Amino acid sequence: MVASGRRLAYVGFMTRELGRSSDRERLELALQVAGLGEFEWDLSRGALTVSDRMAAITGLPAGEVVDDVGGLLARHAHPDDVEAFIAQRDASLKAADTFDIRFRFIRPTDQRLIWLRLAGVIVRDTAGAPLRLTGIVEDVSLAHLEDDQRQQLMSELDHRVKNVLAAVQALAQQTAKRTTSLDAFLQTFGGRLKAMASANELLTAARWRGAAIDHLAAAELGAIAPGQTSWEGPDLFLTPRAANALSLALHELATNAVKFGALSVESGHVRLNWTTRTGGGFELTWTESGGPTVSAPARQGFGSTLLSQVTGRELNGDTTVQYRPAGVTVRLRAGPQAMADRPDIMPEAPVARVTETVPTSRGPASLRGARVLIVEDAVLLALELETGLSEAGATVIGPAYELEEAMALLDQPIDAAVLDANLNGRSVTPVAEALHQRQVPFVFATGYGETGGAPGGFEAPVIRKPYDVTQVAAAVAELLNR
Repeated sequence: MVASGRRLAYVGFMTRELGRSSDRERLELALQVAGLGEFEWDLSRGALTVSDRMAAITGLPAGEVVDDVGGLLARHAHPDDVEAFIAQRDASLKAADTFDIRFRFIRPTDQRLIWLRLAGVIVRDTAGAPLRLTGIVEDVSLAHLEDDQRQQLMSELDHRVKNVLAAVQALAQQTAKRTTSLDAFLQTFGGRLKAMASANELLTAARWRGAAIDHLAAAELGAIAPGQTSWEGPDLFLTPRAANALSLALHELATNAVKFGALSVESGHVRLNWTTRTGGGFELTWTESGGPTVSAPARQGFGSTLLSQVTGRELNGDTTVQYRPAGVTVRLRAGPQAMADRPDIMPEAPVARVTETVPTSRGPASLRGARVLIVEDAVLLALELETGLSEAGATVIGPAYELEEAMALLDQPIDAAVLDANLNGRSVTPVAEALHQRQVPFVFATGYGETGGAPGGFEAPVIRKPYDVTQVAAAVAELLNR
């Protein structure tokens, strides 16, 4: 309370002082606070009056400078900006009442390059000829630096998105060549896409510096068969390229273990361990035990190709697969090129895949007679959800693409809802709260990698994007059967 009282007293004192100050003093104070310098250019005398603040910004001498003022500023402009500066200056003098020019300026005192902004008004005589320019000067280097960094980030994002799309396209083509039905393709491709999304979440959390092996193992194995998987090894950090490759490799091994190997029975177990190699890199061993008797497959699928060729090349190493009767053993060796420096601050170990809802029902879900609200801002996803839930027998309400649309639909009878967590930058929380108050169950279908359970702290199932619509339908069916 004492400190607060002192601040109020100080504010009151400054207010009284400003009230006593002249207009000129108030202007001086405002310019000082804003970090601006002021100037006046008398065109009739060719005289530029430079304030102390402008001198500090530009390195020009303070006071009155009699010279070809336009030429004075142009002489210190960056060579690549001189022509544009003169053109803008002359255009303003010819027809405008105000001017606002930005250009690179080389300070004569220390040769430091800055971005300079000149802005102000032009006073003209009765014939329209310019008499005087009065304005301010501002160092806008920081703003331009931020713009450059933003452009670099956008270029990098564009590059990464194109790489991801190309990888997804290749993955789809390779999967399609090795599956015999649409359902098999959708299931296999969806799983591989989800493995890529899982690795992407980890890379994003580490600002694309890489990912830790134990995090990759937890993300891929943590929710597949609780109590039947374990992993152990030293604290190793991989490059983004190696992390994506290892994530896909672990997904292929886990998928095969669930279908044919140790994870296809309750007594089976998968152990994953890794060690560092002499000279750099690591060796990772996948060991299955307690499952059905194993024999080598009759043909090599894309998963085997990925393990033997793609993963080995991406990790600058090699892969060995042994089909022992007691269980599959895979040894994957990576070179030092796969390793990255561990960041000073590591993201927390992932739990998103562990907390993600995994429906326990088998076979197609039935939503016959259920009225299901869809709230999703991505049109294609909303249409896919609408088709999938309708095929499961539901009467779809919506889809709602905006928060206001969703709120307007809440007056209708609703049995359950599928909610995207973010609607064009706005939280879906108001809709979730309204449904919660009405005791209407809902499931989140979201692309956000929250690690603390459902968005907003709600006790609701979570399906992470990219998802299979049948997974969403199964989750909704379980909600309605509780």
